Amino acid sequence: MPDSRRLPLWAGRTAALLGIVLVAFSLRQAVAAVSPILGAIRVDVPVSNLDVGLLGTLPPLLFAASGFVAPRVARGVGLDGGIVLALVLITAGHLVRAAAPGFGVLLAGSVVAFAGTGLGNVLLPSLVRRHFPDRVALLTALYACIVGVSTAVPAALAAPVAEREGWRFSLGLWSLTSVVALVPWLVVLGRERRRRRAAADDVTAPPALVTRLWRSRVVLSITAVFSTSTICTYAGFAWLPEILVDLAGSTPTEAGLLLAVTGLVSVPGALVAPLLVARLRNVGWLIAAGSGSFVLGYLGLLLAPGSLTLLWVLLVGAGSILFPVCLVLINARTRTPGGTVAVSGFAQGVAYALGALGPLLVGLLHDVTGGWTLPLVLLLAVALVATVPAIALSRPAFVEDELAR
Repeated sequence: MPDSRRLPLWAGRTAALLGIVLVAFSLRQAVAAVSPILGAIRVDVPVSNLDVGLLGTLPPLLFAASGFVAPRVARGVGLDGGIVLALVLITAGHLVRAAAPGFGVLLAGSVVAFAGTGLGNVLLPSLVRRHFPDRVALLTALYACIVGVSTAVPAALAAPVAEREGWRFSLGLWSLTSVVALVPWLVVLGRERRRRRAAADDVTAPPALVTRLWRSRVVLSITAVFSTSTICTYAGFAWLPEILVDLAGSTPTEAGLLLAVTGLVSVPGALVAPLLVARLRNVGWLIAAGSGSFVLGYLGLLLAPGSLTLLWVLLVGAGSILFPVCLVLINARTRTPGGTVAVSGFAQGVAYALGALGPLLVGLLHDVTGGWTLPLVLLLAVALVATVPAIALSRPAFVEDELAR
């Protein structure tokens, strides 16, 4: 359980604080930097529509794989060493993509960058717990907001930079942020060299806990909420603009702007949700609110898409509050850093694997039926699933205590 003694935020932890902020800012750049400049890339590198679909499917698949690999990495090199490895992979991926002579190398660079991003996704909650046990909610809120910003900045800057300096410079530019993020973590590693063995032991969860996570009601509930969030979010990234064009009569430009609105509206939620989790006695109400927001948004698009379109989009975006809620629950419902890493890896591994299926299922149902009714009904059903774990998580319980029984 997080330490109740509150220290000044910078008390001997400035490097770790700066490192967490910079890692968060690096975590979505590889995902968001390619699509705005695909036209420019295609001038030099043949990229088919199938290739674009493959690039879009890679992030959740590699995030899922990293969810299961990250705990082993943390046991082998420690949390701080693991985040250094993640940043090295992200940097290398950016540079390989920038130098790509063909699609194969572009794909390989993306795999490397997304693998590093996945490691960072899993390890960051545990780093917050380890370095800021007295400020878990605050730091989670901070980095969740910065992750949102790290999606928006490349999306806004990639195309203008590519027009001025070329697409290779635009892709390689983001390696600078991950290189800068390496500096504070190298400082942390240097300071803790004598404690490296202890740090590695610190993140080693008991084998019984790792192998029995699926028996924990808390773990399964967090995983279910996380899965709801990823499925709805990735399906929205892939299909919401087309849904708005077909059902609401939006122009492609308007649909793109409305998709951006879903990202912007998630930022206040990312800031407030972790603080609410730390203060609410019954976190189930917060999960129910996120689930209900998704439900109302999809229901509005299904029944009255042409009227109040902005409201339905705002509600869909507000549903993404489930993501930061899950991040802080991973810390709040575990007692040890090892438990945090294990639960983070399990929950994110399963959730991102299911998140990769969301866009595929929505696309398949649309192709089979020729409309959007069944796809929206599917997303409604997925959103409603989160009401079950909302009930299960309404009472405080810890994973380690649950499995010990």
